Amino acid sequence: MHREDEPASVSAALARQIRQDIAAAGGWWPFDRFMAAALYLPGLGYYAHGGVKFGWSPESGSDFVTAPEISPLFGHTVAVQVAQVLDATGLAEVVEFGAGTGALAAQLLEALGDRCARYTIVELSASLRERQQQRLAAFGERVRWVDALPEAIEGVVVGNEVLDAMPVQLLHWDGAQWLERGVAVDEWKFVFADRPTELRPPVEGPFVPGTVTEIHPQARAFIATLADRLQRGAAFFIDYGFPEAEYYHPQRHGGTLMCHRAHQADTDPLSDVGLKDITAHVDFTGIALAGQDAGLDVLGYTSQGHFLMNCGLAERLVQAGVRERAMAQKLMQEHEMGELFKVIGFGCGLPEGFDAIGFVHGDRSHRL
Repeated sequence: MHREDEPASVSAALARQIRQDIAAAGGWWPFDRFMAAALYLPGLGYYAHGGVKFGWSPESGSDFVTAPEISPLFGHTVAVQVAQVLDATGLAEVVEFGAGTGALAAQLLEALGDRCARYTIVELSASLRERQQQRLAAFGERVRWVDALPEAIEGVVVGNEVLDAMPVQLLHWDGAQWLERGVAVDEWKFVFADRPTELRPPVEGPFVPGTVTEIHPQARAFIATLADRLQRGAAFFIDYGFPEAEYYHPQRHGGTLMCHRAHQADTDPLSDVGLKDITAHVDFTGIALAGQDAGLDVLGYTSQGHFLMNCGLAERLVQAGVRERAMAQKLMQEHEMGELFKVIGFGCGLPEGFDAIGFVHGDRSHRL
């Protein structure tokens, strides 16, 4: 008999709740609502229960690894960009949205030292917050936790692999019309079901019949909210994704939706609900436009590899040991994380002529 907090029991309870809610809604949910429940339903969603998410291998019970777990040099190098903004503005607060295990927070706090008087973590998951509090206990009252973006922010906002976990809407082009792909229930199984819609991708196409793709209203709304709250400072988001022209290219007719469990990837978000991560690549053009439309300046957009090199990672590697160097290379190499992951920066109220160091070389803002 399963204990209520064991994975199979949690998944069954989550599936049961979603089935009930879909029935109450008339038998159909838009996919973004399903994704939100699968990931964030309190106590049951993937990020809301106590299972291990982040780690090096399946043996740890984890599902995937992120850059701060690969090497502490990631956060120490990102700190160079953060410090540049803090020094230029005289501000002393960092706000991290979705801090995972707390690894990036620890690295930034170590590297920034007295430059960072307060480190605010916006964390929706109670189980992740508990892990972060244990990991960051040594930093004492410099670190605080909140469950929503502060009403006013003056400082630097950072988010590593945050935008990809925001729920997306799915669209299906059948060759004649656009349909919104949602979720229904067939004999207790979750199945995709399409409905006519006025929703459209942000580009005209052409699209191959059978194309399934995503649009990102929640991520864009998040950026707009951030723009409203950021009084002075900057925000940097690191994630995997593409500019609009690549995202909606005819050859990417299957979309970018992906699931991760035990360091294996699959494309079926309807199975093992609550037991695996569900993500979509980021449309960085949409993110940039959302920021601009809300009054932010785009400081730059480039690959993670270029960003880290601009912030001095190569110089740090000279002093690193062999293993540390090998791990850090994964952050920069094109066939690892260096090219797939991108960095976008926004600014507000920065000194005139401020040039963000992370985008000095290899800025691709013109491709957005």
